[in-house]
Amino acid sequence: MDKFAELDNSVSESHLPLIVIIGPTASGKTSLAIQLAKKYRGEIICADSRTVYRGMNIGTAKPSLGEQQVVPHWGLDLVDPGDSFSASQFKDYACQKIKEIRSRGNIPFLVGGTGLYIDSVIFDFQFGAKSNEDKRCDLQEMTVSELQQYCANHNILLPENSKNKRYLVRAIERADEKPSRLEVPLNNTIVVGITTDKQLLKQRITDRAKKMFKDGVVEETIELANNSGWCNEAMTGNVYPIIKKLIEKEIDEDQTIREFIVSDVNLVKRQLTWFRRNPFIEWGDIRSCEQYLSRVLDSK
Repeated sequence: MDKFAELDNSVSESHLPLIVIIGPTASGKTSLAIQLAKKYRGEIICADSRTVYRGMNIGTAKPSLGEQQVVPHWGLDLVDPGDSFSASQFKDYACQKIKEIRSRGNIPFLVGGTGLYIDSVIFDFQFGAKSNEDKRCDLQEMTVSELQQYCANHNILLPENSKNKRYLVRAIERADEKPSRLEVPLNNTIVVGITTDKQLLKQRITDRAKKMFKDGVVEETIELANNSGWCNEAMTGNVYPIIKKLIEKEIDEDQTIREFIVSDVNLVKRQLTWFRRNPFIEWGDIRSCEQYLSRVLDSK
């Protein structure tokens, strides 16, 4: 954790830093954030493009009501599944919450695995105008494979659901917007990333997939589909398309769990690809991150 000392030197005079905890899915971000926020009068802002949707609790592994009662959580249940929610909207929301949390004398913890959400805040993205409608029409006429090839040709990171045309079009539009941004994180921002052994991470993903079934993810999916339909953006990502195949008897429960695991393992790869672009993240196992952040917060 040697580079942490360098990060510490960049912290500004303010005694209330922004603590950023990132890492792939199932790496233990939430548990670490809750532990530290409880000890140091913190409030958590969830930076996850999946948990912003109301009613999507089990399938997104949203922090439980019990966890939310330990320390305040923000960034959850912001919109209905049929509504759109952009990185620009998240950035505005999160920055307002950071200001409010600090005004209460508490420490904001920005925690999640959606790299674009995290970067939009810590690098102060200034998003441009909405995408050109003519270009959007051209993109809509392309096939999924053509859109995937467009992303490859233009070095655009594939979205979470890379087989969904809407996701691909949005990924291209976001890349075209090219928001202006800071070259280094905002002052008084400390960013840590949790590393986890690959086999341990896969076991956690497997255990979580099985737990989702016990907790009622199938029933949750049916209710969401009845209320919002299958075609909205929220329902075409996460585990819900896999559950749809189970409901329609295309696969059985064991196959569903296996597809859950494959989906999350692929998500981990995409998350780590994004995070590696950020040289200001200091990586360490969960114990090292906890020790470092405790030292920093004890000094405030």
